Amino acid sequence: MARPRSQYVCQECGAVSSRWAGKCEQCDAWNSLVEEAVASGTPGGLGKKGGRSAGLGGGTSLNLVELTGAADPPPRLQTGDAELDRVTGGGLVPGSALLIGGDPGIGKSTLLLQTAAKLARRNTGREPVSVAYVSGEESVDQVRLRAERLEAADSPVQLASGTAVRDILTTFDGPKAPDLLIIDSIQTMYLDTLESAPGTVAQVRGSAQELIGLAKRRGTALILVGHVTKEGSIAGPKVVEHMVDAVLHFEGERGHPFRILRAIKNRFGPADEIGVYEMAGDGLAAVTNPSSLFLGQRGEGNGAAPSGTAVFAGIEGSRPVLVEIQALVNPSPLGTPRRTVVGWDTGRLAMVLAVLESRCGINFASQDVFLNVAGGLRLSEPAADLAVAAALISSIAKQPVPGDTVLFGEIGLTGEVRPVPLTPQRLKEAEKLGFDSVVAPFPPARGKTKRVRSALNEHHTQHVTDLTTFLGVSRRKSESA
Repeated sequence: MARPRSQYVCQECGAVSSRWAGKCEQCDAWNSLVEEAVASGTPGGLGKKGGRSAGLGGGTSLNLVELTGAADPPPRLQTGDAELDRVTGGGLVPGSALLIGGDPGIGKSTLLLQTAAKLARRNTGREPVSVAYVSGEESVDQVRLRAERLEAADSPVQLASGTAVRDILTTFDGPKAPDLLIIDSIQTMYLDTLESAPGTVAQVRGSAQELIGLAKRRGTALILVGHVTKEGSIAGPKVVEHMVDAVLHFEGERGHPFRILRAIKNRFGPADEIGVYEMAGDGLAAVTNPSSLFLGQRGEGNGAAPSGTAVFAGIEGSRPVLVEIQALVNPSPLGTPRRTVVGWDTGRLAMVLAVLESRCGINFASQDVFLNVAGGLRLSEPAADLAVAAALISSIAKQPVPGDTVLFGEIGLTGEVRPVPLTPQRLKEAEKLGFDSVVAPFPPARGKTKRVRSALNEHHTQHVTDLTTFLGVSRRKSESA
């Protein structure tokens, strides 16, 4: 009898090794290699001559077609949740697979159970939409308790608890397959044809492949829930993210009631689109105006604002969002001043501080710097540089930024302020919320699109020194502060 072969698979990145090692050579993760058995009939193995197996004849010829052709856009399954429909690009596509990840307790199961209930209650006019929810982490009674809290217990959702992929395929791989199938979570699913434990790379990859095949065959919209690692990425091999059609991240701070659903990948819609929710006692509520939510107590920008705060007009996906940036600069009692950032890139803050010190003569070398994006939102676009710089200058000089002013612009290493895209959308959002002025870079000199003037008082900046002039801050005043 032939001895079964085994290999060692990294549980972080999916790299395969022939022997065990304490550290993965691909992702440098420690103690992540786990031994897994290799199936003897695995296709595509290496042959005696070192190449791929050559005895894979008997296949069916592919049906080759031209690149051009009339194709209708895929139909969408409206969920009834405006924010989820926005993030997915207009609704769920039948036969598509969607992977959603997030920190434990952030509200993934709550969001999906609410979505399942709304969709199951809706009638398309021909026949009701069938929704199935399979939980591998909770029992049926536990899911029912959450449904009662969410006031969704009366919805006709088909509920089951199980972890065997074979049982799921036996139940739903038929003519009466549901329109929407939710698997919570993919890390708890297992295939009995694999000897590894649930949650390993082989099980996650194999289970996802079988479930996605079910969705493609039956035209079922599939949603998979995935766990995340300590670094915030979805656990399991990266190949799973390539297998699905869309990857969503559900993020937010535990101390804030706001939750953000962000599209990382989407084959049927724009990436980096966001949906905003507010966590309440009876579930998640969609936020239709996130700008007013993130501005908090600033209201609509009227009245005096404290020093160290500035309002940034940003773009998240296709949605303009106004958010307050807070900075606190204080003399440091330590030899090495602290730099603490929440909601922004630490390296980007170091660059802005260096530019302000080199080009504007503002000394931060002996100051502790704390930066926070209010509301728990995480910013990534460089357009926030100008607002961050204004908050830092305002804090160290004790000079408030006018409360009716928004800022946006990218700062270069030479101190120049560069234009950013989607300026009209930013100005329109600021004008809608009652702001009167905007500090922004000069519009591009070239371009085929004609600039639309807004009702805001526009203060154009070409260099960061123009920002200090607008705030009425001189080098001597900032150093004395």
